[in-house]
Amino acid sequence: MEATFLPKSWNVDQILTDLDQHGFAIIDEAYPQDYVQALAEECISNLNRFRDAAVQSGIVSKIRSDHILWINEDLVTAQQHIDSLKELSQHLNQCFYLGIKEVEAHFACYNAGEFYALHRDNPQQKNDRVISVVYYLHEDWQDNWGGELHLQDKNDQWHLIQPKPNRIALFQSDLMHEVIQAKHQRLSITAWLRSGNHLF
Repeated sequence: MEATFLPKSWNVDQILTDLDQHGFAIIDEAYPQDYVQALAEECISNLNRFRDAAVQSGIVSKIRSDHILWINEDLVTAQQHIDSLKELSQHLNQCFYLGIKEVEAHFACYNAGEFYALHRDNPQQKNDRVISVVYYLHEDWQDNWGGELHLQDKNDQWHLIQPKPNRIALFQSDLMHEVIQAKHQRLSITAWLRSGNHLF
């Protein structure tokens, strides 16, 4: 590999172990602060381009109320996060033989009162999503602001994951999860590591 994109804070061995044992993993202090700031600025400066999120059929649904902006080549700062996920995918493929070939991702904004009801990202294996990744890029978050990721792990245990700034939560796309109603604007990048070749 000509270049390395994984930050030093990413403990790949721990990520692989946690995914194997629980079906999810957490990375705290994922990126250096200068990159975090640049990424947040890119997100916020493009908020006027966000649209209502839809479910996989393309129909806007009452099960979710967030707003999104798909990430492409013109969002150059976010592309660095995608590059890190692509490199991580190689480790996942080597360890778990997942056959991940691509990463799709969007910025997500949950304004106060918005949520995403209980669901799976890969229901009945109807799409190619293998691993789901949420990166929290808001500057501050208080415990009483809601917006948690409520996740059932592969052992049927439920977890409430706080959307702490600069935290990454990654989990099997077939696991049940929801986003608890937020009381404050919550910004993130949601990504899926996919085994197929067709994007959104």
